[in-house]
Amino acid sequence: MTSARRLPDFPWDSLATASARAAAHPGGIVDLSVGTPVDEVPPAIRAALAGPAAQEPGYPLTWGTPELREAVVGAMRRRYGVRNLNPDAVLPTIGSKELVAWLPTLLGIGAGELVMLPELAYPTYEVGARLAGARFARTDSTLAVGPGAVRLVWLNSPSNPTGRVLPVEHLRKVVDWARERGAVVASDECYLSLCDPDVGAVSVLHESVSGGDVTGLLAVHSMSKSSNMAGYRAAYVTGDPALVATLLEVRKHSGMMVPRPVQAAMVAALNDDEHVHVQWARYRARRASLREALTGFGLRIEHSEAGLYLWATADEPGRVTVDRLAERGILVAPGEFYGPTGAAYVRVAATAPDDRVAEAVRRLSSE
Repeated sequence: MTSARRLPDFPWDSLATASARAAAHPGGIVDLSVGTPVDEVPPAIRAALAGPAAQEPGYPLTWGTPELREAVVGAMRRRYGVRNLNPDAVLPTIGSKELVAWLPTLLGIGAGELVMLPELAYPTYEVGARLAGARFARTDSTLAVGPGAVRLVWLNSPSNPTGRVLPVEHLRKVVDWARERGAVVASDECYLSLCDPDVGAVSVLHESVSGGDVTGLLAVHSMSKSSNMAGYRAAYVTGDPALVATLLEVRKHSGMMVPRPVQAAMVAALNDDEHVHVQWARYRARRASLREALTGFGLRIEHSEAGLYLWATADEPGRVTVDRLAERGILVAPGEFYGPTGAAYVRVAATAPDDRVAEAVRRLSSE
């Protein structure tokens, strides 16, 4: 377990040398190291952003408009089968990363208290614990942790970086364990829309996990990946009404408001499921071609059932794999960014345009 307010170095800064090597390739760099969307924002979303809400001079509601909160409830019901949500228990956030980073602080978690992180996790979960001055521990086997001041348990399914989907039984076991200890379960579900139905990914708020009771549960959703709205900073958190009310009160005092035009754009995105299916089809096709090429290059793909990423290993230090791929003009992220057990892996993102993905496949297959 670790506790420190000092923040780690920003991981991607350490890729400068590999990035320069990849950029020196005659055909230019194919950057598969980050999960930044590259496809266009759907026209209806852009139109909503520039619509009547853009003319409103006043401050936006921290809580979000009633239309936005209703749209979240409708989308959660249609897309994920979550039927026990109250629109009052919906709160828009300025992207999901800021909520992940500040949730322990917003919940009043502090020194001596424990935040549980997935064994392999996006670095911001750790950053959030450090900002709050809390301890943190990494484990996917949450039940192995003994008694203590556990205040928050993070889940992330489908996972960044591994694309792993946690089964319903595992999610339910974690929820039961946390409830016995009075801990909050926060589920980062920003990749939940980017998976096929047969992989079995579910929200922590789904009745099969929650038992129809959202007490102590929060689900965090981002629209960056599903709707290409990363530049809009559009996300939301929902679940336990009492927890959402606590977050709302702090955010009202601190001015953490989603701009009104962005809220209107979120409504347009939430009310349209088709563009989400189209986007997932794009990522699925890119992942399939990259998977085949990486396997042919000698890497083994593990998990990677859903989401944007392929989790790959050549049974060598991940930095060695990063360098070998950089020689072919392809930049990927070393698995060590996501925790010590990722040291022999790399994360490959399907977030490059189709022509650049095709170029990466060509290089992996022929050079």
